[in-house]
Amino acid sequence: MTEKRVIVDAHQHLRKVEEADRLVEIADVVGLDRFGIVCTTSPEQVNANPPALVCKARNPKRVWALCGLDHSKHMSRGVLDTPTLAEQVDRLIEIGADGIKMIEGKPTTHRYLSVGLDEPYFEEYFARVEQRSFPILWHVNDPEEFWDPALLPGWAAQHDWGYDETDIQKEDQYEQVARVLERHPDLVVIFAHFYFFSADLPRAAALLESFENVHLDIAPGIEMLYNMSKDVDATREFFTQWADRIVFGTDISSNQTDAEATARAGIVTRWLETSEIYRVPTEVDELLGDPEDGRIRGLSLGEDVLEKIYRTNFESIAGAEPRELNVKLATDECRRLASVAKDPAEAKKAAEALEAL
Repeated sequence: MTEKRVIVDAHQHLRKVEEADRLVEIADVVGLDRFGIVCTTSPEQVNANPPALVCKARNPKRVWALCGLDHSKHMSRGVLDTPTLAEQVDRLIEIGADGIKMIEGKPTTHRYLSVGLDEPYFEEYFARVEQRSFPILWHVNDPEEFWDPALLPGWAAQHDWGYDETDIQKEDQYEQVARVLERHPDLVVIFAHFYFFSADLPRAAALLESFENVHLDIAPGIEMLYNMSKDVDATREFFTQWADRIVFGTDISSNQTDAEATARAGIVTRWLETSEIYRVPTEVDELLGDPEDGRIRGLSLGEDVLEKIYRTNFESIAGAEPRELNVKLATDECRRLASVAKDPAEAKKAAEALEAL
C-alpha cells in the first residue's frame, strides 16, 4: 500500500473568527494535512491577525500563523500611538506567530500606504526580521496584464486591480525589493504567486541564484499555470533544479465552498503530479477566471521533488511544527488591535474566543 503523501499548504486566508473552524473543515475536505494562514493588512481592521490567532490556538499542531503588520500610526499621521514595525516583530515572536505576511507590495496596498518598500519607514523592521530569522511570505506586484486595460480580466477589474500611470509600477517595486534583499541578505522570504515571474523563468532563476534565502510559492494566479504550461520541459527542468526553493500554496479562503476549494487545490496538484492537459473546472472560484481561458499542461514531477514542494521546504522555513501560541499575549494583542481599528469587531470577537479557551 502506498503511503499517503503529506501536504502542507503555506498560503490560505481566514476572513472571520466565525470561519476559523470552517477553514479546518475545508482543509480536511481538500486533503491538506496542515496549513499556513497568511494575514493581510487593511485600513479598516488593521490586519487579519485576530482570526488567525484563534484558529492557531484551536489547532496548535496544524496551523502556522503568518501575521500582518500594524500601520495605524503611519496612516493616522501619528495620532494613534502603536508599536514600531520592529517592535511588532518582537511582539509577534513573543506571542508565538510563525512568520509575517506582507501584502505591502501589492499595488492596491501602496495606494493607501504610499511608502516605498526600500524607504526608511521599513528599514529597522527588515533589520529586525533579518536579525531574528523570522520568515516573510511577501506579495509583491500582480500579473503584468493588470497594468494593461486591454488585457485586464473582468474579475480583476471588479476588485479594482487594474493599474495605470497613477499607481506604483511593477519594475519600480522589483527594484525596491532588490535593494532590500541586497541590504539584508539573510532575510528569509517566500515570494507569493511565484513573484509574478512565471512568464520569465530565466529571471526567476537569476533571483534564486542571487539570493540564497529567497523562495517562491506557487499559489495561483491562474496566469502562472498558463505561462508555465507553454514550455513544459523548461518548467519541469526549473522545478527540478530549484526543488529546494519552491513552496506549495493554494490561496484557499475560508469563505469558499468545498467544491471551489477542491477545484483550486486540484488544479495545482494535478499540474505538479500528472502529465495531463486540462482546463480549470467550472466550479472554480471567480479569481481563477473562465474555464475556457486556456490549457494547463502537467509537469509530472518526481516524488522527491514533490516531497520538497509539498512539505519539507515550508517546514524548513517556518518550522517543522507550528510555534506554541501564548494565548494570554495573543488575547492582549487582539484587544490592542481593537483599540486602534476603524472596525474593531473581528479583533474583539477574537479576544473573546481566545479568552474562552
